[in-house]
Amino acid sequence: MTNQEYQKEVEWLFNQAPNYQIDGKKAYKPGLENITTLCAFFGNPQNHLKTIHIGGTNGKGSTSNMLASVLQEAGYKVGLYNSPHLIDFSERIKINGVNCEKEFIYGFIQKLKNLPAAITPSFFEFTTIMAFEYFKQKEVDFAIIEVGLGGRLDATNIINPMISAITNIALDHQDILGNTLEEIAREKAGIIKHGVPLISGEENDIVTQIFKIKTAELQSEFIDATSVQTTFASDLKGNYQTKNIKVVLAIIRHLQNDEVMISTKNSEQGLLNVQKNTNFIGRWYEFSADPLTICDTAHNQAGLKEVFAQLNSIPKFKHIILGFVNDKKIDEVLQILPTDSTYYFAKPNNNRGRHPKDYEQLLKKSKINYKIFDQVNDAYLSAKQLVKKEEMIFIGGSNFVVGDFLEKNLEN
Repeated sequence: MTNQEYQKEVEWLFNQAPNYQIDGKKAYKPGLENITTLCAFFGNPQNHLKTIHIGGTNGKGSTSNMLASVLQEAGYKVGLYNSPHLIDFSERIKINGVNCEKEFIYGFIQKLKNLPAAITPSFFEFTTIMAFEYFKQKEVDFAIIEVGLGGRLDATNIINPMISAITNIALDHQDILGNTLEEIAREKAGIIKHGVPLISGEENDIVTQIFKIKTAELQSEFIDATSVQTTFASDLKGNYQTKNIKVVLAIIRHLQNDEVMISTKNSEQGLLNVQKNTNFIGRWYEFSADPLTICDTAHNQAGLKEVFAQLNSIPKFKHIILGFVNDKKIDEVLQILPTDSTYYFAKPNNNRGRHPKDYEQLLKKSKINYKIFDQVNDAYLSAKQLVKKEEMIFIGGSNFVVGDFLEKNLEN
């Protein structure tokens, strides 16, 4: 198998029904029938795994990678299923920080191409069964499964986990999940299973009550992670990671009570070595120190507020590169942008990417100092040329923007 052959097969996978509304084709399917049929066809590999389910609006990726790192420090073989990827599709499926073998992906896609005509999964359903089968074949001790979108109808919701966690609830994907926090919370609460404990990192009392009612209905334990006290730090330096650390530690405490052997040192070292253990990047990731260049994949208003607050705490003039996808409410983002900055807006290299010219009228009204670019790397090269020694560069607004940047500039 050549790399060209691999890329061709992955391209076929991406051309299947998408996760989002594109050209009138919606793949967020009303039910779990597709994934249920698909998993049954492959012998239900998910039923052979000890899984931990991580949902929520923001922090799912960070939380699942932190947890994986701790379990690795404790000596376990840990499968990790995240989405989306930043550079290569194989990043979505990892074992102990190593990407899924491209040979496996290539071979599994051949099987997917030969499915019975009655089975018509979406892209995300395809990748979910691929992860389950890979983890089963590799006999992982634990499989940490990140929810793709929402919860109740997400393809990952076919699992019966040891424990579930919801990091938080914020407004995102309202066209699919609902227009209020309460509506979105009910969708995400759909991952709560009968008798399976729920760890919650949510701070909003109304949302928390929704979770408590749901866990009571299903005779499941509700565990409030916000009350966890800790001095542990992480190599993931975003200020928002403090909340995610609490969720991770609450999960670990439950696993310890379940007689999973994890020491305090395992927890401490796991949190300090997330990037080393799992190869997780893109969350307040320091690409360079001179000039200081940070990238972060925060992409909704709640996540961007946290990131911009941390940016504003750095006493440097900022060159900020941003790009957005089609469903993003640009006017809401513009309201929270840091002042005293130069902006470089670019189109993410993705079929959902939105060209800045489409929202330039909003940029003009905001009266910020900005430039427009067709590509993310062109924006970065422009900022790099203009940035002074005492200034900094930030890259964000979308997973796809950060992915574009790292693919072009990260040394392999």
